Amino acid sequence: MENQNLSEKFRKIGFSQNETAVYLALVKLGSSKAGAISKYASMDRSSVYNALRSLMQKGLVSYVIIGKTRWFQCSNPNNIISYLSNKLDLAKDFVPELDKIRRQSKLKENVRLFKGVKGVKTVFEDILQNAEENLIFGSEGQFSKNMPLFEKQFTKKLERKGIKVRSIVRSNREVAKKDKVANRKSIPSSIESNVVTNIYKNKIAIIIWSEIPEAILIENEKAANAYRDYFNFMWKHAEQ
Repeated sequence: MENQNLSEKFRKIGFSQNETAVYLALVKLGSSKAGAISKYASMDRSSVYNALRSLMQKGLVSYVIIGKTRWFQCSNPNNIISYLSNKLDLAKDFVPELDKIRRQSKLKENVRLFKGVKGVKTVFEDILQNAEENLIFGSEGQFSKNMPLFEKQFTKKLERKGIKVRSIVRSNREVAKKDKVANRKSIPSSIESNVVTNIYKNKIAIIIWSEIPEAILIENEKAANAYRDYFNFMWKHAEQ
């Protein structure tokens, strides 16, 4: 079970199944010949050698020659972090250039649909990356109910980034104690909704909390300004 959990974690950070099996075999066996690795990992020799070659290129495996035989060993596991950090540094170097090209080539206004929890997370991450202020109406607490762990992380990041939040809720909704981020007002209404609207920068994010949540992200400056004006009108006449 322990190896299975480790294998899943290795694959989540981008290692292939064979690389994972060979590396974990070396962790367990210590310095070993390819034959012993093959037997322990239940892999054919060819696959073992290919995985060893890939791990050596990543700086995670090395070998010594004793007699005429190669004995393989894994490097310090902390090298995994160094390997991933180098990849992150490389990505940071060229991603801004990619984003610049994307911004030049994409349509000025577009509408995108995201489905499922991961899709909704993508929209919330976009709010964190782009918003200076997030205006919300229609919230019934679905975010904290459906994604409690991510909602706590999201709220902490809002606070850390200094992103202001104004939220309009229905007056007879039970609301948790006021947090450090959100400034809330209420309007008279008895209608509950599964649809929550977020307005930030030049975007409107509509979250639909159905059984499989969906999000519609509208990137249109005129539409966002119109929604923002409507929100500010409601805010002006809402109750504190």
